[in-house]
Amino acid sequence: MKLLVLSELFLPTKGGTAVWAAEVYRRLGGRDIHIVTADVPGAAAVDAAHPNTIHRLDLRRVPWLRPESLAMYARFFFRALRLAATRRFDAIHAFRALPEGLAAWAVARLTFHPVTIYAHGEELTTWGRGGKYKVMRFALRHADRVIANSEHTRATLLEMGVNAARIAVVYPGVDVAVFRPELDTAGLREGLGIAPDETLLFSVGRLSRRKGFDQAIRAVGRLRAEGLPVRYVIGGIGEDADYLEGLIAECGLQAAVHCIGAVAEADLPRWFNACDAFVMPNREIDGDNEGFGMVFIEAAACGRTSLAGEAGGTGSAVLHDVTGLRVNGTSVEAIADGLRALIAQPARRAALADAALQRVQREFAWERVAAKTRQLHVNQA
Repeated sequence: MKLLVLSELFLPTKGGTAVWAAEVYRRLGGRDIHIVTADVPGAAAVDAAHPNTIHRLDLRRVPWLRPESLAMYARFFFRALRLAATRRFDAIHAFRALPEGLAAWAVARLTFHPVTIYAHGEELTTWGRGGKYKVMRFALRHADRVIANSEHTRATLLEMGVNAARIAVVYPGVDVAVFRPELDTAGLREGLGIAPDETLLFSVGRLSRRKGFDQAIRAVGRLRAEGLPVRYVIGGIGEDADYLEGLIAECGLQAAVHCIGAVAEADLPRWFNACDAFVMPNREIDGDNEGFGMVFIEAAACGRTSLAGEAGGTGSAVLHDVTGLRVNGTSVEAIADGLRALIAQPARRAALADAALQRVQREFAWERVAAKTRQLHVNQA
């Protein structure tokens, strides 16, 4: 395949979108796939090892411009236009509607290419109904194809007036060679004094309110008060770090709940293996919700079940009472009930984990995601 891909987020930038872009397109082709992305620290090492052709741009926002992202749009547009005018591409892909999608749509129309725009969910509901939302909606409604990361995102796109025939649902994936069961976990539990007979719950992600880590802390407090031997580890950095530490102290859980900060890339699969269940009881806050939740399938690939919130698109990542549990993330009682069930019923927990692992291996390997993406291109041609 010969593709021009616009994605502000790309490795070594952290996050699901950056990983998705890097993993899928490396499996769709080699140097004939050109990826236009941001120039960030560590980029040279990534680009040297990546099979696609990477073009790096200065995509920093300029504070004195109105809007501040105007320079970003211009740089995306002119670099993409030059590439599309001087090389043969089968299509142009944009990993978000804004800023990449609008620039991709404009270049595609000028150079007579089909354009595909990805939709991840949370960006569709957090910008109100002002000018930015209207521009995003325009780009999505005029794209030749929109890839939604979940059924929930698809439903949101339909509410925005995107033609149903142009929407395809493609779930993100996981590297099953990296995230797998039975990895060496020596030192992880021991380093925090977690005994073998204690149930370890694990969370990881950006420390933001919608992830529900605060609600999980409160639920763990209830379970500890009941005498259940449960410990809770939270990995990640973010704006809620001080708030969570304060909440742990307020609940008197300093000996039971541990915020360990950023988790090294090599250690993340090990932490999934070390825990007994993964926990992220997400909730919607001011329209901000979880579009899918790649961490749930990373946990599943390591043979672990998950407790997720009901908000957003987590129903595509966690099948309730099949691969894990989904509960009301606004209710501490509901979260505690779900965790209690997983802790008190190890056989049920193991059955959910086994189903989660089988589903990931069957449907979520990056090779499978790439094959679905390639088929969309074949069908569109």
